[in-house]
Parts: sequence; C-alpha cells; structure tokens
Amino acid sequence: MRTHLLPDIRIPSDWGLEIGVLSELWRNYSNNAICQVDIADAYDHKHQPLSPDDSARGLSRMSIDITKALLRKLATDGVVFSQESLRTLKATYYRTALDLVEIYHNDARMNGLSTDRHREEQAVELFAANLVEAGNIFLDNPNSTPFMPSWNRIHSALPNLIGELQEAVRADREAE
Repeated sequence: MRTHLLPDIRIPSDWGLEIGVLSELWRNYSNNAICQVDIADAYDHKHQPLSPDDSARGLSRMSIDITKALLRKLATDGVVFSQESLRTLKATYYRTALDLVEIYHNDARMNGLSTDRHREEQAVELFAANLVEAGNIFLDNPNSTPFMPSWNRIHSALPNLIGELQEAVRADREAE
C-alpha cells in the first residue's frame, strides 16, 4: 500500500475490509497497478467457527459482512438488486458451490486425502442462506453508511489530526 493512495479510499469497518479495500482500489486505479500480497511472513489467521446458529458470530457473520460489501460495491457500479436478483444469485452460488464440493472431494480422494462432504455441504447451505440475509439487510437499509470516512474527509474536519497523532506517538515512546 502506498500512502498516496490512502486519502481517497473509503474503507469498510466490518469483515468486508479486504474486499472493500481491493474494490476501492479497482474503482480508483488501473487494474495493472493493483495486486494483493501477503504482508507478513507469519500471518496470524483468525480461524473462526462456522457458527451456523448465530449469524452475528464466526464465519456466518463474516460471510454476511463480505456479501454486504460486495453488494455495496456492485451497487456503486450501477448494479440494481431486487429480491429476484438475490434469489438468482443464491441459486447460482448454491449450484456452483455444490459442484466445487464434488470436484474438490474427488481431487482429495485421488490424492489420498479425505473430506467431510456433509460438513462442506452444510457450510454451502449456510453461506447460501447468508447470501440472502445479507441481500435483505442491504435492500432494507438503503441509507446505511458502511464505510469509515476517507482520509480526505477526516483531514477536512480535523486538519491537525496527523500532527496530533504524531505527537501522541512521540509522547508514548518517551513514556516507555
């Protein structure tokens, strides 16, 4: 990430962070200037439980947040969503995901590995349902503000913020 890119980027404040940042870059810059890279040798992956009984936690929440981020980004590009288009999206996802479960199961078997097809298909079912839930949240809240303000807006509202942050960091270092 280059610091000159930051002022115009609106960053999502939920699990849609990664896809949101990438799509903001895609919106603002040439595709030839964008790539995703690992930022550390030892990444602390936050393994989450599936949480099928609680859509506010784990992978269930993550799938809803990421779907909402994708829907928001597509809407900013002019894609119009309705209940019908969400049903079609769910059906397409569901069929494609089940096909991929089959493909990866067979691939694993050919390589002497095992998979739990039942659990994989349960996850597909949950994510398909969450796709519709995220779509309904998106359709029901057209005035929601899903992004943190851009740095340009923050600088406009708080012109001394960067200097104040630098001073706070300096004071923290001196206190150590």
